Amino acid sequence: MKLIVGLGNPGEKYAGVRHNLGFTVVDEYAKKCLPSTDYSKFWKYENKFKAEVGRLNSEDILLAEPQTYMNNSGMAVKLLASYYKIAPEDIIIIHDELDLPLGKIKVRLGGAGAGHHGVESIIAALGTDQFIRVRLGIGNLRTLSGEHKGRSISVEKFVLEPFTRPESGPVRHMIKQATKALDLILKKGLEKAQNQYN
Repeated sequence: MKLIVGLGNPGEKYAGVRHNLGFTVVDEYAKKCLPSTDYSKFWKYENKFKAEVGRLNSEDILLAEPQTYMNNSGMAVKLLASYYKIAPEDIIIIHDELDLPLGKIKVRLGGAGAGHHGVESIIAALGTDQFIRVRLGIGNLRTLSGEHKGRSISVEKFVLEPFTRPESGPVRHMIKQATKALDLILKKGLEKAQNQYN
């Protein structure tokens, strides 16, 4: 069994912000894999996992969106992994990444959380960093231009803002590419996905 987890914060006020890109990609992947009639019934909140969970029966794949808020994402991942006896290397975490340019995707196994509190929480909860990550570039204040240029804004505020209109095109393309990267990991393996997207 594989566990695919998108990271984000629950609640309407966080819908569409940079930090919720993991939720967006997992949603799009579910829509891609399911008939439209099934998608509306796909997600179910499971309190024992502190997460919205859906299962792709044909592939034995679990999709999850932790409802613990970003900094406690590890709680939900640990509960799911323990209950279903899923090894760390069979867990794929999808998350936003400040250190990548907007629209860039990287696939990797292991490594430090690099300041991403959701990833750090998962490493702490699992006791290992040996899970797969699909990292989605959201850019940062040093690399962005337009309305951010010259602004003084904290990282915390930046990641909780929605994407701007000029960013929407690259973001839509990145979401499509991320769902393809997930397919590649599941069907052809990590190395193939790394060769194509890194």
